[in-house]
Order: sequence, then structure tokens, then C-alpha cells
Amino acid sequence: MANTTNYNWETPDDTDLVKDGAAAIRTLGSSIDTTTKNLNPETTTGALAYRSATANVNTALTIGTNGQLLRVNSGATAPEWALGVNLQLNAQTATYTVVLGDAFKLVTMSVAGANDFQIPTNASVAFPVGTVINVIQIGAGQTTIKAVTSGTTTIASTGASAIAPKLRAQYSAASCIKVATDTWYVVGDIA
Repeated sequence: MANTTNYNWETPDDTDLVKDGAAAIRTLGSSIDTTTKNLNPETTTGALAYRSATANVNTALTIGTNGQLLRVNSGATAPEWALGVNLQLNAQTATYTVVLGDAFKLVTMSVAGANDFQIPTNASVAFPVGTVINVIQIGAGQTTIKAVTSGTTTIASTGASAIAPKLRAQYSAASCIKVATDTWYVVGDIA
């Protein structure tokens, strides 16, 4: 008898004379049933099945509780439930143009003199609509939020200059929200 490559199921060789076809089918069917069950390890409704990166075995993560989010653990080896997502920081010490990796982060502007927090055109950096980028002025220099290419990228705000609002004072913060291909709203502590 031969065995299958992946799951070691027993099957007849090409030259074997199969005397009891029903028994052979039952044996193969039982092997398939056992393997399939092992591929589906959850025992609780709502459990999440995944392949362990460290042990290379099928594993189940039981269902989380209300308000929890699914994330990858710090070792990037398994999913886990968490109560929230830690806000990631991107520290800047000069005028800065945002990049795709800044989506949903807090960019800290620690600059002594006046500086710009710049949003590029969609053709340069295609942030998905709905992206939020937060910015805080932690240095003494006032931060202006503006488009790299005014006229292509539109910024709308309640600032004194609606298309180029400034953070009001040190420790003021704002959120830049992409609402269309080249349109961003800026809301927060702006002047």
C-alpha cells in the first residue's frame, strides 16, 4: 500500500488487487475525517483557528470579549485579543512631509522655529480615504499644516487660513482626515 504525500493517507498501489473496495474506501474516509478534524481545532463556537508559527500546529484562539480587538502578539507569532491599539508615534524635528506609514499615527513636531507639516498629493502618496493622521506641536515653533501642492491637494479647516491652518500653541494637536482623493479635513486645536 502507498501513502499520500501530505497527510500519509493509505491508498492502494497501482499494482494492488483491491479485494474489498468498501473497506478500502472506509479506511481512506476515516483518514480524511481525522485529518480534517485536526485542521479544525476549535471546540467553542466563535473560536478562531490558525496555524501556529512557532509550533507549526493548528491552534484555536477562543472568542474575545466585548470591546477587544484582534492583533498579532509582540513576537509576531500568534493572534491575541487586546483592549485597544497603542497609538504609535513618529517624532520629527524639522518640517515634515507625511508618508504612508504615518496613517493612524501621532506625528510629534519638536521644532524650535516655525515649521510645516505637509500633506502630499494622492499621486505621490495614495492614502486610503478614511485615513487619519494626528499631529502635535511639542516644540516652541508653530506648526502649519499645509498641502505640498496647493491646488491639487485641498485642505479644509476652521483655521484663520482654512487651507493652511496652524496649531494654536505648544502642545496643540489636530487630526488630518482624508475624505476624498485629494481632500483632507483638519480638526483640532488650530488657529
